[in-house]
Amino acid sequence: MSKRVVSETLYNGYAQSFTVDKVLFEIKTEHQHLEIVETPFMGRVMLLDGVVQTTEKDEFMYHEMMVHVPLFAHPNPKRVLIIGGGDGGIVREVMRHKNVEHVTQVEIDASVVDMCKEYFPKHSAGAFDDPRLNLVIADGKDFVANCTEKYDVIIADSTDPIGPGEVLFTSDFYADEKHNCLAAGGIMVAQNGVPFMQGQEITNTYQRLGKLYKDASFYVAAVPTYIGGFMSLAWASDDETLRTQNAEQIQARVAAAGFATRYYNADVHVAAFALPNYLRQLMQ
Repeated sequence: MSKRVVSETLYNGYAQSFTVDKVLFEIKTEHQHLEIVETPFMGRVMLLDGVVQTTEKDEFMYHEMMVHVPLFAHPNPKRVLIIGGGDGGIVREVMRHKNVEHVTQVEIDASVVDMCKEYFPKHSAGAFDDPRLNLVIADGKDFVANCTEKYDVIIADSTDPIGPGEVLFTSDFYADEKHNCLAAGGIMVAQNGVPFMQGQEITNTYQRLGKLYKDASFYVAAVPTYIGGFMSLAWASDDETLRTQNAEQIQARVAAAGFATRYYNADVHVAAFALPNYLRQLMQ
C-alpha cells in the first residue's frame, strides 16, 4: 500500500510534498486545521490549514535567527514579548539568555501549545515551565492594542498573513506594538515570508514600518522548510545603530552569554543584514 503524501497549500502552482509515515494528530480547532505528521526525512512536521509551520529537523535555523539577532543586538534586553510561537521554539531560545528577566508570550490557540508540548517536546525543551514566562492565550492584535507594559524586544512569530495571522501584518498592529508595548531603544522583529515567493509582503511591511520607525529593514536566513530561497525577517527600531554593529561587538555578547548555537553566530548575524538586490527592489 502506498504511503500518504501531504502537499503544502501555501502557493498556487508550486508546492513541497512530504511522504507521511504516520498521522500523529489532526483536529479542527476553533481557529484553524492543525495536523502533526511523522515524515522519514524532516521528522515530525506541523501544518496549520495545510501550510507547514515547523519541522523537527530544521527548526533551529529559524528559531535561532528570530531570537538571537535582536537579543544580541540589544545592549541589555530584560523584558521580551513574543506574539505567536505556540510550538515553543522561540521561548526556548529566549530563555537561554540569562539576562532576560521576564517574557510574555501571547498565543491565540491553546491547542497549538498543548499539542506541541506533547508531539514536539524538544521545541520548547521545558521553556514553558520557566518561571520567567507569562503565557497568555489571547489574540495578539487585541493584546497589543491594550498593552500597558513595555518590552525591550518584541518577536512576532506569526503564521503567514492568511487566516488568524492576517491581522498581525496590518498598520494598526504595528502601530500598537510600537506605541503601547515597545520600550525606548527597543527592537521589533517579525516573520515576513519568503520574498522570492511573497514579494508583496516585503513591500507592504517595509512601507508600514517605515512610517513608524527611524530604522526599518529586513534580515534573512536560509530555512529549508520555507521553500523559495531566503526567509525574510522584518526589523524595526528607533535606534539606528543597533542594526549596523560589527561582528566584534556582537561576539563579545555571544561570548558573555556562554551557550552554543547550531546556526547563529556573530558573523552570520552581521551577514544576515546584507540583502540581495531582488529583495532591496521590493523595499519601495
